[in-house]
Amino acid sequence: MKRKVFAVFSCGLTSRYRHDLCRAFNTAADELGVDLVYFNSMGKIGEINAQYGDYEFDLIEDMDLSGFDGIVYDGEGYNVEGMADKVIRKLRHASCPVISITTKVEGFYNIDFDDAGAMELMVRHFLDVHHFTHIGYMSGPLTHEDARIRLDSFRRMMKEYGLPRDGAGVFEGDFWFHKGAEAAEFFLALPERPQAVVCANDYMAIALSTELKNRGLKIPEDIAVSGFDGTLEGQEYLPHLTSATRERLDIARKALGLLDRGGIQDEEEQAQALKIRPRAILTQSCGCKPLDYEYEAESINRLYEINRKFSYGMYDTESSLLLLNKVENLYDLERLFGENPIDFGAYTSFFLMMQTDEENRLSIENDFTHSSGKFSPIIWIDKKREYAGSPRIFDTANMIPRSDSDRSHFYYVMSVHCAERLFGYSVIEMEGKDIFDEFYNIWLLNISLTLEGLLKNDRINRLIGRLQNLGIRDSMTGMLNRRGFDTQAREAITRLRGTHTVCAMVIDMDGLKRINDEHGHYEGDSAIKAAADMITRCCDSAEIAARAGGDEFYIFAVDYSEKLLCRFQKQLSEAIRSYNASSGKPYQVSLSMGSYLTEADNTGRIEDFLSVSDARMYEEKMKKPGRRR
Repeated sequence: MKRKVFAVFSCGLTSRYRHDLCRAFNTAADELGVDLVYFNSMGKIGEINAQYGDYEFDLIEDMDLSGFDGIVYDGEGYNVEGMADKVIRKLRHASCPVISITTKVEGFYNIDFDDAGAMELMVRHFLDVHHFTHIGYMSGPLTHEDARIRLDSFRRMMKEYGLPRDGAGVFEGDFWFHKGAEAAEFFLALPERPQAVVCANDYMAIALSTELKNRGLKIPEDIAVSGFDGTLEGQEYLPHLTSATRERLDIARKALGLLDRGGIQDEEEQAQALKIRPRAILTQSCGCKPLDYEYEAESINRLYEINRKFSYGMYDTESSLLLLNKVENLYDLERLFGENPIDFGAYTSFFLMMQTDEENRLSIENDFTHSSGKFSPIIWIDKKREYAGSPRIFDTANMIPRSDSDRSHFYYVMSVHCAERLFGYSVIEMEGKDIFDEFYNIWLLNISLTLEGLLKNDRINRLIGRLQNLGIRDSMTGMLNRRGFDTQAREAITRLRGTHTVCAMVIDMDGLKRINDEHGHYEGDSAIKAAADMITRCCDSAEIAARAGGDEFYIFAVDYSEKLLCRFQKQLSEAIRSYNASSGKPYQVSLSMGSYLTEADNTGRIEDFLSVSDARMYEEKMKKPGRRR
């Protein structure tokens, strides 16, 4: 029986919150025996000078969703303006059920985390257990729906207990770390210092607690602080944050369970099936749990271990950047990725798929026109040899290699793009249920830069070739010009070792002036191009051919023979006859030819050979009846 495949659309999966979310979803998928395909975006990167890849979402826009049995949408992670809307528009075309787990989307199934109930838990704890009556509140930005829901719940609890609606005071934060200092100044400037501050998420609680401690206050002795969301950062911070947690495994089990059933038809059942109940984490920042020094000592040891691993990872990354700078072709890129020691987590397979055009040219090539919707793998690393029978050409409906193993698979798909175009996408499968770390993102970014470098090198090499051709090629016919002919002919003579039979030919058009006078120079040029094309097609035995100027052509060949010369003359006569019979032109193309077969060594002179050939060509031309120059 074919396993079901569910897609997860998200952004910033290497963040701490989404790292744990991935693990929860992978655990739930393993329990159900289904496969997950994460479509992860990097989104906006950086703080001070944030950057974003313009082509990142091109991959999603062209994707065929028909191969998925269900889709999970994690809209909260998208941090580039307008990108969440683009993804939602795409997912509305899916024929399978779509469930949103972090933001409410009309028309999707929506996981309902009881934000109001969770905030009520926090406030009641301070009121009922600690008997605080002077409580401040640090809100998220009030343009955010979650921030409004949580603030309304705080105000409702204040009213229920007969306290001022805004408690000790409400400060509008940013759901991030940037406004901790402003918030500390706000609460400490109040006529009466709050006994506690309830924060609308853990990040703001960490920022506020840090600034309060910097000002000499103790937490919770001087001010108690609580967070929201139950993040790992909040539980690692000292003092550990009292918070209300979203149970990620509950979210994952409910979401995948619903998709596994194919959705829910009954609205009442749906409301209950998608409800996530909060759980309070009561710990040190409110004074409920004393510090466990033995546990904290082990935490410090773990932190040192993480720091060491990070340092080694940075060194390996720096080394890899130097190696990537030396990559000259795609083979080098595959070898480098397979052999490089960067530790972004144990992986079992990695595939780099490059889009192709209708002519099967890769997107790294400058001749590439536009995507055909097909992808060709340029890196194929299959450590467990599970994908031997998988096709080697992929399209937007079948983007993941096929494995015959019975276990659940968790794939992470990311766009590979740079300043000028979308190159394709990468697929990685990790060893366990954890996602890769940030070093993998660095790898992909630098692979993209390397591909961009190869693209630009190809462009430069083509430009150099064109510039070189401008000096040795005839712009009208594409044949060698006189300079190019002389250079290549002399090089061929110089390479001779001993005596060889060489052949020189001079070919001249008959009646070109008449064609120009009676039909115009456009037709005269057309006749020259036709003659050049016929001569070029007949040069199939390593001859060097050129348009010497006007209507005159030169040919030179080494290791030639009477037989090859006769063959050439016969082919050219047949080409002229065929052209005149089918061209529909009001004139006939005619050529006169002189040739010279001789023995020569590397002291021979091309000018001498051409002189004899030219005299013989003139003799032939003079013999033609009704000759006109």
